[in-house]
This record gives sequence, structure tokens and C-alpha cells, in this order.
Amino acid sequence: QVQLVESGGGLVQAGGSLRLSCAASGRTFNPFYMGWFRQAPGKEREWVATASWIGPSTWYSDSVKGRFTISRDNAKNALFLQMNSLKPEDTAEYFCAAGRTLTVHLTAPSVYDDWGQGTQVTVSS
Repeated sequence: QVQLVESGGGLVQAGGSLRLSCAASGRTFNPFYMGWFRQAPGKEREWVATASWIGPSTWYSDSVKGRFTISRDNAKNALFLQMNSLKPEDTAEYFCAAGRTLTVHLTAPSVYDDWGQGTQVTVSS
């Protein structure tokens, strides 16, 4: 069984930065990709970014491209999200997720098999 635990959320002023971390554990942890999603109150879960676990590729939603950077440390089974130039509209619960099935539909929550419990990010104006 895989466990994902996020950390690093908090309250920050607009224009500030936060770095989210996701620690993975479990004997069978061997994903093809890992991603970050976010969900604001009353809204659907939104894809933020994904990183390949087996290569250098990364993908970003248009809303965060140029401001957020996803990275990983395979040796530590860790995923990160560096968030710069934060905006109030970035306020949400942020979740990391891991996918174990090859797919091109990396923006869809349904293709991710394992999820963390989330960490809250609040950006004040």
C-alpha cells in the first residue's frame, strides 16, 4: 500500500512563495508519474502539474506555467512544488497523486491511483 503525505502549505501574501513537499512510502511505490492537484471550496479538483517518474518530462496547467515548478527526488520518493508569485486565486487544498498506469491523460484525476490527504494553501491579497 502506498501512502502520500503532503506538507508545506500555509498562509502567504500575494506575490510570495511556498514550497510543497510530498513524501511517498510503501513497498510497492513505483509510479510512472506524479502530479499536483488543487481544489478550492465549491470547485472541482483542478490539475496543476505532473512530472514523469521515469524521465525528465514535466507538464503544467496554463494557470501556473511560469510561476510553479514541479520537481522530484526519486531516491527519497519525494515530489515538490515550488510556487512563486502566488495569487489569491491559487488558494486551495493541494494534493499530490501518483499514477501507475501509462496514459496520455495526465490532467485527469481518474488516472491517478494514490492520493495524499492534502495541504492548505491560502494566499491573501
